[in-house]
Amino acid sequence: MTTSTLDTPAVGPAPTSARSAHRRNSAPRRRAGDRPRINWWATALIAVCSITVLVPLYFAIITALKTPDQLTGTGFELPTSFHWQNFVDAWTLTKFPQALMNTAFITVGAVVLTLMTNSLVAYAIARNMHKPFFKGAYFYLLSAIFIPFPIIMLPVVKETALFGLDNQVGLILLYAVFGLSLNVFIYVAFIKSIPIELEEAAYTDGASTWRVFWQIIFPLLTPMNATVGILTCVWAWNDFILPLVVLSDPAARTLQLSQFVFQGQFNTNYSAAFASYLMAMAPLLIVYIFAQRWVISGVMRGSIK
Repeated sequence: MTTSTLDTPAVGPAPTSARSAHRRNSAPRRRAGDRPRINWWATALIAVCSITVLVPLYFAIITALKTPDQLTGTGFELPTSFHWQNFVDAWTLTKFPQALMNTAFITVGAVVLTLMTNSLVAYAIARNMHKPFFKGAYFYLLSAIFIPFPIIMLPVVKETALFGLDNQVGLILLYAVFGLSLNVFIYVAFIKSIPIELEEAAYTDGASTWRVFWQIIFPLLTPMNATVGILTCVWAWNDFILPLVVLSDPAARTLQLSQFVFQGQFNTNYSAAFASYLMAMAPLLIVYIFAQRWVISGVMRGSIK
């Protein structure tokens, strides 16, 4: 007696769409009334941190828009009238265009030189960490992080003057050298995560070490390059002590040194000074707004790696 195939149930794996629908139906569903839980401790911490930034910024803005006669009381009162002349005075007294160009030249030069040299040093250390010399060099550079700058300030001033580097070029070199410790620490951890098979394949094809680094490794360092570049940019742009002790030519003054003109022996022009601070902060703030995602991405990738 023959059994019809129509009466026999089909045996085999369920279709892909059916399995997907089953997983969706079996997954726990969020009810319509459920809401994501709020971490109030983290929210309070973020609010406090925001206040520590927004309050000084508010104070700087309203001070820059007041006349000297209105700088009374607590200082948080709104100005009775906006005094835009403070920005004009700050532009003139600090010779803002020249100081801005000097600061931009030093900052761009420091960022470019730092990326070109610090990444190369970190690559040499990361790929030779098994050798005692490179391992010792790595820990030697890390130990330099804990040395305060005032300890070496006078020797630096003496040496830069002796070698004729008490100018903008010498200042750029110092930023690249002083940032080496932290930057090597950032780079080495990331370079170790890059598969060495990429370099071995390039060596097999006849590539030199320089070509391997600049054409293979350096493009892969883009997240770390962005992080190191922005940190160096913020440091070089806002720094006051290094330009003060290194630069000997008044024409090479940076924005931070030019703003020192508002502080006299007996009084300080706070309104023009704060207007100058806002003008000096604006370019860097714009750069950071557009580049902050690179900083966050670099930090996250470095921690994951």
